[in-house]
Amino acid sequence: MNADGTIENPAAPGAVLKRERVRDHILELIESHRPGDAIPSERTLCARFGVSRPTLRAAVDELVASGLLVREHGRGMFVAPEKITQELVAREQALTVPQAAGAWSSRLLEFTTIQAGARVGRKLRLSPAAKIVYVARLRLVDGAPMAIEHLHIRADLVPGLSAQELESGDLYAHLREHHDVHVREAVQAIEPTVVTRAEADLLDVPELSPALLFERLTSDTSGQPVEYVHSVYRGDRYRIVSRLTLGPAAATAAAAEPSAGHHPGIPPGDFAHRDTVASSTRGDVQQAP
Repeated sequence: MNADGTIENPAAPGAVLKRERVRDHILELIESHRPGDAIPSERTLCARFGVSRPTLRAAVDELVASGLLVREHGRGMFVAPEKITQELVAREQALTVPQAAGAWSSRLLEFTTIQAGARVGRKLRLSPAAKIVYVARLRLVDGAPMAIEHLHIRADLVPGLSAQELESGDLYAHLREHHDVHVREAVQAIEPTVVTRAEADLLDVPELSPALLFERLTSDTSGQPVEYVHSVYRGDRYRIVSRLTLGPAAATAAAAEPSAGHHPGIPPGDFAHRDTVASSTRGDVQQAP
């Protein structure tokens, strides 16, 4: 909902970017405070960021649902306790991630060049004033909406990046073939969350439906960050299966060949060509009963 009381179209030009910027501002506050610290009130944050109360509240609701903020009635908002993190594989182990089924396609929601800002700049090792390409796109499987992806790509690495490259084919294949960018490693975190009203409209699910939040930092063969991505996947149609190796095993011919499809949270591309991925998850599309 906008300041004038009208309902905000989640696919309207600039709407997704506005919500993304508000989310980044609040995350910047969270990361600069310790667990249990109070953050300013919604009214103060609205004035600081120049947004309406409904826009600010939607971002806060998302971060509360993600376990990053805590609301206490009559007291305000506080940074949530730190989450317990456990890696599923040894840090030294390298593996290829199998891909998910279905015919994947994309529909662009936002495509623009903006300043990185403090938070994204830190992740990509850039100055806050450095330029990045911001992309929001709806990912579909066999024509049905499956995920919303927010991509932040170093602009200096992808001059001339086109909308066609983001809507069709393999993004990482386009980066490799047209921009000489070869991705090699990704560090990815996955957490449960719920969808906001705007996300629900795009994904065709009820508001507050369960979802999976993917956050990924991708680097090239020299170790330079290429992109930071966070995505929301439908919880009713997407699941993660972890395959854990508990002892030595002989390599099989099937494991040596890349499969067609889509990585969990990762667009198809260089990772399908046996590049290293710091992850141990396998994504499958799960049909709703």
